[in-house]
Amino acid sequence: MTADELVLVERIGMKVHHLNCGTCCPIGGHLFDGYSTGVSAHLVCHCLLIETDNGLVLVDTGYGAQDIARPRDRLSRFFIALNRPQLRPEETAVAQVRRLGFDPSDVRHIVVTHLDFDHAGGIEDFPNARVHVTAREKEVADERKGGAFVSRKRYRPQQWNDAANWSLYPLGGGEPWFGFDAVRDLQGLPPEILLVPLAGHTWGHAGVAVLEDSGRWLFYAGDAYFQNGEIRGDHRTCPPGLRAYQRLMEVDAAARIANQRRLRALAGQQSDAIRIFCAHDLTEFERLSLQERPTSHPALATLPGNL
Repeated sequence: MTADELVLVERIGMKVHHLNCGTCCPIGGHLFDGYSTGVSAHLVCHCLLIETDNGLVLVDTGYGAQDIARPRDRLSRFFIALNRPQLRPEETAVAQVRRLGFDPSDVRHIVVTHLDFDHAGGIEDFPNARVHVTAREKEVADERKGGAFVSRKRYRPQQWNDAANWSLYPLGGGEPWFGFDAVRDLQGLPPEILLVPLAGHTWGHAGVAVLEDSGRWLFYAGDAYFQNGEIRGDHRTCPPGLRAYQRLMEVDAAARIANQRRLRALAGQQSDAIRIFCAHDLTEFERLSLQERPTSHPALATLPGNL
């Protein structure tokens, strides 16, 4: 993509907020996240809140208010035990929207990378929002397909059954974006927000690309990878706990690994044009959300690569 192509015809001023909508502390420490010194690892549910001229856009929702209030009715006991979500009311997207001075009704659109329980839990906290997701993901999630055990646990239709406004998109077609097929022109959204298919973790998984006012892209890869060492540095690395978790959750290993290779190549070749990050890496979240402020988190000093 040329420099000219990075500047779209009708630029829309947008401000991006990075939200952690669910801290998880699985047992395993650094064997799970790569840096924790204690028994518990520390993962986030990285979401985006984007201010546009036409209202707020939420990218993924993390755990929702109803998940916090009734976790055993809304979430799988297996994943509660495995991931140990802290389920803090102040970390819900709806609470953080209010804390930023907005009303939840200001959220007009939700773009979902996929419908796993830790990405879709807050959908019903914004009943007036239109939900954007791939058609394949919605189909599989509604029918809870994709592996008998995991699909029954990962997809929790009670998290989105009351959502009335959906826009569904095909995995193929669209315009190319840095070698990826992309769906542009999401209904009612500015053209600087793209849905980029990245299947493998789930059948309909997609990343979300956002063009910042600076002309640099933010590329939220969702669960296409889990730890920054998978796409940055001289050699691909991933803590054994996360590696096992990815294998547990994948529906297409070949597609997942192929997309990770593409992301790794993109991170190496387009570091000046694109900042790539995933859903659960705490160090990536802190670099993006706290880069203008000092932080004492020790992992930041040793984070490989650049965002």
